[in-house]
Amino acid sequence: MIDTHAHLDLEDFDHDRETLFTTMRAHGITNAIIPGISETQWCKQIAIAAEFNCYYALGIHPWYVPNNIDDSLTLLERKIIEHKDNARFVALGECGLDKLKPHFPMQLELLSGQLTMSVRFHLPVILHAVKCHQQLIELLIRNPNPRGGVIHGFYGGPELAKRYIDLGYKLGIGGLLMNPNAKKLRKTITEIDIKHFLIETDSPSMTPYNALEKRNTPLHLPKFVSEIAYLQKKTTVSILERLNKNASQLFEL
Repeated sequence: MIDTHAHLDLEDFDHDRETLFTTMRAHGITNAIIPGISETQWCKQIAIAAEFNCYYALGIHPWYVPNNIDDSLTLLERKIIEHKDNARFVALGECGLDKLKPHFPMQLELLSGQLTMSVRFHLPVILHAVKCHQQLIELLIRNPNPRGGVIHGFYGGPELAKRYIDLGYKLGIGGLLMNPNAKKLRKTITEIDIKHFLIETDSPSMTPYNALEKRNTPLHLPKFVSEIAYLQKKTTVSILERLNKNASQLFEL
C-alpha cells in the first residue's frame, strides 16, 4: 500500500516517526508521498523523505499564502529545478483553494502560478479543494495539464467526480469514507470505476470516523481499502492492486 498523501514531516510525528515507519512497513504500507505546504517546511520535508526513503511533492498550500507571491513562486521554481532529477520528487503540491480560509483572491493568484509551473515542469499536481469546486475547475480548464493530478480529500458526489475525471484528475479517498453520513462520497465510490481513485490519509489530519486515536496515521489505510472493496462489491486484493497501479501510473513511481 502507498499512502498518496501524508504529512509525515509535521511535528505531530517528531516523537515517534521512526517507530511509525517501522510499523507501517510491517503492515504492508510500503511507502508514502509527503506533500509540500510552505517554503519554511520544505527542507525538513525533503530530509525526512530521504531518511525514510519515501516520495515527496513541493508546493505552497492555500492555508500558507505568502506575503509576496511572486517571490515565493520564484523560490518554488528554484527548488523544483534543484530536485527535478531526484526520483523521490514526484509532484507539485499541495496547492489549491479553500473558501473557509482568508485571502481568496491571493489563493487564486498563488494557485494559478503553481498550475503554470506544473505544466512547465511536466509534474502532476496535488490539489486541495474546499467549497471552491467551480473556481478550481475553471482554473484547471484554463491550465490543462497532460500529467493530470489528484483532487485530494475528495468528498463530492458522482457528478462532481466526473467533471474532475474528464479533466484528467484522480480522486483522493481518505478517512471521510468511513463516515456513514458521507452519502455523496459513498455514492461516488459505488458508481465510479476504481481506476479513478487513490487512497490517502492526510495524516495527521482527517482522522477517520470513530477512530480511537485523535492523530491520523497511514495505519488506517487497510480500512479504507476494505471499505472501497465492500462498496464496489469486489475483493480487497483486486481493489488494492488497482489502487497501487493508479498511484504508480500517476506519479510514475
